[in-house]
Amino acid sequence: MNVTRKEIIRVCRKLDVLGFVPATDGNVSARLDGKSILITPSMLRKGDIRESQLLVTDMNGKVLAGPGKPSSEIKMHLYAYKMRPDVRAIVHAHPPFATAFAAAGLDLKSPLLPEVVLTVGPVPLARYATPSTEEVPRSMAPLIKKHQALLLANHGVLALGRSLEEALQRMERVEHLAKISFLALALARPKYLNKKQLQALLDL
Repeated sequence: MNVTRKEIIRVCRKLDVLGFVPATDGNVSARLDGKSILITPSMLRKGDIRESQLLVTDMNGKVLAGPGKPSSEIKMHLYAYKMRPDVRAIVHAHPPFATAFAAAGLDLKSPLLPEVVLTVGPVPLARYATPSTEEVPRSMAPLIKKHQALLLANHGVLALGRSLEEALQRMERVEHLAKISFLALALARPKYLNKKQLQALLDL
């Protein structure tokens, strides 16, 4: 577990440096086994969190070890783990460009950047849900099984991975896609990959 704790702290600090988690925003978790997860605490800056402040909870959110309270968004994490046995780590953050798309009611599903197509895939928009409530899992339900990242309307981004590093990289790629999409829209109409180009890419 110590390796997982160190990795969560590394991811939290990276998110802080990137400017994806202002104030106490965002949360990170990792699956420990079939019965528990390790998650960041509530109301602490991600860049300041120490290993000893991470919490272990069961799959119902009951704290098994650690001080304080787990992230208020734990329902979102637990739901994703229950729906996706392949997912081992989750990163939720508020990167500015991707969150702007989410706040504008726009998804990032159109194939624009080859690297994102191959590593993340389409990024749909989950309908608005009051943060920290059961509305959030319900808003994710139609999308969670087939996508590796979601925009959360007026809220931010959820990135899933088989490891903490993969979840972090997907978060970074979603923000990069959002930034490039924004700039392309400002310049002209974005030139999305056509079916032939997309198939050739997927065949690789």
